[in-house]
Amino acid sequence: MKANRIRIGGATGFWGEADLGLPQFLADGDVDYVVFDYLAEITLSIMARARAADASKGYATDWVDVVMVPNLSELARQGIKVISNAGGINPEQCAERLRAAIAEAGLTLKVAVVVGDDVTGHLPLLEQQGVRDMFSGEALPELESIASANAYLGAFPIAAALSDGADIVITGRCVDSAVTLGACIHAFDWRSDQLDLLATGSLAGHLIECGPQVSGGNYTDWESVADLLHRIGYPIAEVGQDGSVVITKARDTGGIVTEGTVGEQLLYEIGDPAHYALPDVVCDFTQVKLAQLAPDRVEVTGAIGRGIPEHYKVSLTWFDGWRAGTVMFYAGRRAADKARIFAEQGLKRARQKLIDRDLEDYREVEIDVIGVESHWGAAARYVRSREVAVKVACHHSNKAACEWLMRDLTGMVLAAPAGLFSFAGTRPKPSPVVRLFSLLIPKDALTVRVINDGKEIAWQPAPPTPLSPTPIIGEPPLPSEDLDESMTSVPLEQLAFARSGDKGDKANIGVMARDPAFLPWIARTLTAQAVAERFKHLMTSDDYDRYYLPGIHGFNFVLHNALGGGGVASLRSDPQAKCFAQLLLDFPIEIPSHLVDQHHASHC
Repeated sequence: MKANRIRIGGATGFWGEADLGLPQFLADGDVDYVVFDYLAEITLSIMARARAADASKGYATDWVDVVMVPNLSELARQGIKVISNAGGINPEQCAERLRAAIAEAGLTLKVAVVVGDDVTGHLPLLEQQGVRDMFSGEALPELESIASANAYLGAFPIAAALSDGADIVITGRCVDSAVTLGACIHAFDWRSDQLDLLATGSLAGHLIECGPQVSGGNYTDWESVADLLHRIGYPIAEVGQDGSVVITKARDTGGIVTEGTVGEQLLYEIGDPAHYALPDVVCDFTQVKLAQLAPDRVEVTGAIGRGIPEHYKVSLTWFDGWRAGTVMFYAGRRAADKARIFAEQGLKRARQKLIDRDLEDYREVEIDVIGVESHWGAAARYVRSREVAVKVACHHSNKAACEWLMRDLTGMVLAAPAGLFSFAGTRPKPSPVVRLFSLLIPKDALTVRVINDGKEIAWQPAPPTPLSPTPIIGEPPLPSEDLDESMTSVPLEQLAFARSGDKGDKANIGVMARDPAFLPWIARTLTAQAVAERFKHLMTSDDYDRYYLPGIHGFNFVLHNALGGGGVASLRSDPQAKCFAQLLLDFPIEIPSHLVDQHHASHC
């Protein structure tokens, strides 16, 4: 008999995540599924290099050995299903290693794999077709430079594996939310044409895909959870057959689940909220609403499905030379000036070596004096600090050129201005620059297979459907022009929550008003142009957007070409825009004094 409600625990958000989630869910004793999200584009390139060196590698080995193996018996006892994209670039080998561990434990758990996301074999044809990057328009890189090429698969193959009796489902690249949506499709027999339900399940997956980010991690009001972050609770999505969703967390844990924490995660890295494209459904999150039902329980409603795309998105990672970087520290009088002089003089030494060997100059050099200017640009508040950090990084096609700069910076310590110090250790070594290339490929060009303990499972892909028209959301409300108010200027942080992140070379900054009454005043001041002006020193184009989400009284700002290439292609100190929200939260907003006073009084 099918359940009418399931509980899904989100145990990880990236490869390298702490191993706290699964033990929490086992101790909670009331979850039906546990999902693990390990993959980012750069993660796949690392796994591809591992598989190239050893054909048995290319997956998240610690997921098997550290997370799963110690807990297999308890998972079996409680009957909890597990879904994970830890298979990375080699899901079949990941499954074989796990099956061996299951046999050693004397258990009979069934392990299924979803394969078919690797599109490496399609690259020669794509090259012949002259395919270009879907964002930048750049041509396909040289095939020999490509490290990985994977399509973002959806949730229906996962559901098919579960319906065939799999206890554990391992995938390669799928969209992060698919591990959650797959459980919902299986549990409730949701059909591919029930678009609003698919959008709801996808939203539930999006909210828990980054682990404790929805339960107090990276939270604007971090002071409210700081003393218990060491045992922060990992999130649980309670999903009903009717599409109802409540976000909570494991029992007896730290952290917090509020409209603020959930709203921040909803906004996280979503681009256009009316067109959040996934392989199973194009979602519209603009009308989503949040309601605090009880402590650590937030209801989420209003996700809309607008259609089924006919393409998979494909991400290629490719090698584009080498980079290296180091961080040192300066103390004393004019510490910032000494730090910059040290960095610039070391760079001159290294550049002379390039000249002597008739080599090209560095493609890019980044010098950040952190503690003085760094990411703040024109918004920086200059303080004559007596202690700063200086970061120096470079990019070059020649590995040796990167080594020379690191060596010359180290070699200058006895000739540098006084006050230089660092944490003792080995000199930094160059690492590959990995860039991202994105494209679309027709779904029918790929063969996605589901294999459960050696048996291939039939499944039927959903046919694409036209998208419903883009909803007319309208502009956010603005203050009345004839108001005669006593005004005050307060930082945005007093009026809103905010969280930021990346999508390739795009920075996303989500902002949600703490009170609907604040929204008109935020909207008036925090325009797309104003936010772009705040970060113009980091942007290489004038391309930016502001998207309005009336359901949560919020905005998502997207700054294009703002991360120096993003990921490990960037030399920036923050190549994934993690600090951008913090740089925006002190933006001054003019607002009537009584609104701030009323809100403060009602929340004391």
